[in-house]
Amino acid sequence: MENLIIVKGLEKHFGSLVAVDGIDLEVKRGEVLGFLGPNGAGKSTSMKMITGFLAPTAGTIKVCDHDVLSDPIAAKTCIGYLPEGAPAYGEMTPASFLNFIADIRGLRGKKKSDAISRAVEQINLEGVMRQPIETLSKGFKRRVGLAQAVLHDPEVLILDEPTDGLDPNQKHEVRALIKDMAAEKAIIISTHILEEVDAVCSRAIIIAKGRVLFSGTPTELAAHSHYYNAVTLKVAKEMGATVEHALAAISEVASVECVADAGEVMRLTAIPTNNVSIAGAIHSCMREHNWQVEELFVESGRLDEVFRTITLEAHSGGKEPRT
Repeated sequence: MENLIIVKGLEKHFGSLVAVDGIDLEVKRGEVLGFLGPNGAGKSTSMKMITGFLAPTAGTIKVCDHDVLSDPIAAKTCIGYLPEGAPAYGEMTPASFLNFIADIRGLRGKKKSDAISRAVEQINLEGVMRQPIETLSKGFKRRVGLAQAVLHDPEVLILDEPTDGLDPNQKHEVRALIKDMAAEKAIIISTHILEEVDAVCSRAIIIAKGRVLFSGTPTELAAHSHYYNAVTLKVAKEMGATVEHALAAISEVASVECVADAGEVMRLTAIPTNNVSIAGAIHSCMREHNWQVEELFVESGRLDEVFRTITLEAHSGGKEPRT
């Protein structure tokens, strides 16, 4: 697959503040890259530079083989951009706003009307097309912003918090739309919603203090979790101490966490040593002791825990980037 986005050595300084500090990334056609990081990490600044909205202090950016600095019009023609906050003209209706954006994008005649109709249908805007944008809910304003980003069917989409302000049904619709579009596009989405990484992203990077701390697939990210390959089971509360003792005696188990669950149930999580698979050993232990287990599952890793660990390491002076 071809690289539609190539970023090398990207930096942005605001006086003495280094907002972005040497970011490298490539995004291929067919990829959805999740851009993760705490507030102030440099995500939005990086996206503004990739789209040509903000000039970098150093580094190079290519979009669809067009240099964003030396050939900005050609590069921006290939980009659909949803900025943070989805700014729009509040006095316009979605119909007039999308018509305005289509004109800017150089769409004319049937091509223009077809593009607007397609975007409106994709984003589910039919019911609010004649209302002033300033009267719309935050979720619908976000959808108007998303519609203008996809209007010209660009090869590259840069989406800053695309599901911010949407209800669960709307989030599901937008995620399904991103997945549907992904095969023919290169997409970058920044998000604070870690479940979104699992839901739509084929790859993720985590940045903090303007530097890349992790790059890899969601599965590789989850593998950094303390809970990767952990086994959680629920048993009757009176069995809790016995089961905990037996689990702790398994050689591959590093520790056991116990939490009283609802009612007369104890939830125990066996943490493996070095993330090794312990499911087989625990199953054998269950059969040997003939435990009555209400629920059992193998954990795939907890992304929120990995995110906290990686970003807190960076703020405490931390470790080298992970892959």
